[in-house]
Amino acid sequence: MPEAPLPIDDLRWQAVLDRQADPGCGDFCYAVTTQGVFCRPGCPARPPLRRNTRFFADATAAEAAGFRACKRCDPKGERARMQAEGVAAACALIEAAEGIPSLEVLAARAGYARHHFLRLFRDITGVTPRSYAEGVRARRLQASLAAGDRVAEAVAGAGFGSESRVYEDTARHLGMTPGAARRGGAGEVIRIAHADSAMGPLLVGATAAGICFIGFAEPPEALEGDLRARFPKARIEPAPADLADAVSRVAGFLAEPAAVLALPLDLRGTAFQRRVWEALTRIPLGETRTYSGLAAEMGMPAATRAVARACARNPVSLAVPCHRVVGASGDLTGYRWGVPRKAALLAGEKRARGR
Repeated sequence: MPEAPLPIDDLRWQAVLDRQADPGCGDFCYAVTTQGVFCRPGCPARPPLRRNTRFFADATAAEAAGFRACKRCDPKGERARMQAEGVAAACALIEAAEGIPSLEVLAARAGYARHHFLRLFRDITGVTPRSYAEGVRARRLQASLAAGDRVAEAVAGAGFGSESRVYEDTARHLGMTPGAARRGGAGEVIRIAHADSAMGPLLVGATAAGICFIGFAEPPEALEGDLRARFPKARIEPAPADLADAVSRVAGFLAEPAAVLALPLDLRGTAFQRRVWEALTRIPLGETRTYSGLAAEMGMPAATRAVARACARNPVSLAVPCHRVVGASGDLTGYRWGVPRKAALLAGEKRARGR
C-alpha cells in the first residue's frame, strides 16, 4: 500500500530543519515560543526545538498571536523593502545623471555605508552600480543612434567621454559598432534557412559571427518577422545550403534532444543578459533550475526577476536552453514557443538522460 502523506506541520518542520526558503509546502511562518519571535523557513538562525515551535499561515497570524518579527530573516519583508527603495533611489540618480555618479554619492543617497550598499545593489539588480550606469549610457546611445543622430553627437549625449571608449568595447555597449547600430543593422547580412521540424516551422538565422536567431512553432512569416524586428535594416538572405548543418542539428534536437546543442553563437545583449545566458548553457541536459535557484547559482540571490527577464529575451532558444528554467513550485511557466513544447523538450531530455 502507498505510504500516507505526512501531516502539513511535519512537512513544515522538515523545511525548518533543512532551512528551505522555498519549501514546496506552501507559505508559512514558524514561531519560537521561548524567544517570542517568528521566522520564515530558511532563517539562518539555529533551528529551535520542535516542542518550542508553532506554525502560522502568515506573518499577520503570528503577530496576532503575540510574536514579533525576527531581525535576521525579516519575515515581514520590511528590511527588504527599505533596501529595495534605497537601491531604487540610487538607480534614479544614475538615470538622471549625465555622467557616472561615484559609489560614495550613490551610497549616501540610499542611506547605507559604501561597502554595504555595493553588496545590496549587486544582490538586488544583479550588477554593480558602475555596470548599471554603463547600461544606462549604452541604452541612451542606442536610442540616439536609432533616432538617426550622428555617432559623435550620440556618443557625447550618452555621457561617453569619447568615441574611442565606445569602439574599444562595442560588444559590451551595443553588441555591434555604433555605425551599425545607427543603421539598424544596415550593412549586415543575416543568412536564414527555413525548415520543418517535429515542433512545426523552424527558422535559423546567422551573421558572419554565428547563429543569432532560432525560432520555431510559428508560421514562417511570423518567425522571419521576429528576426527582422531585431535587425530592421539588415539584408536578409536565404542560405539553406550554408546553414544546412545548423538547421539539421536544431531540428534533430527538437525531435529528440539527446545531446547538448552546441553551435557557434552571435549573442547581442547587455553584460547581465549574456551572463544569464551563459549560466543557462551550464544547466545539464535533463535537469531544471528555478529562476531563484539560477540567480543563487550566479551569486545574485536577489536578482530573480532580472534573471527571468533575461531568460525571456534569449534570442537563440535551445542553444541557450531557457526551457530548463521553471517556476518555484516546479510549474512550467511561460515559454516563448508555448508551454506544451517546453514540457515536450524537458520530457525528451529526461528520457535521454535516463538512457
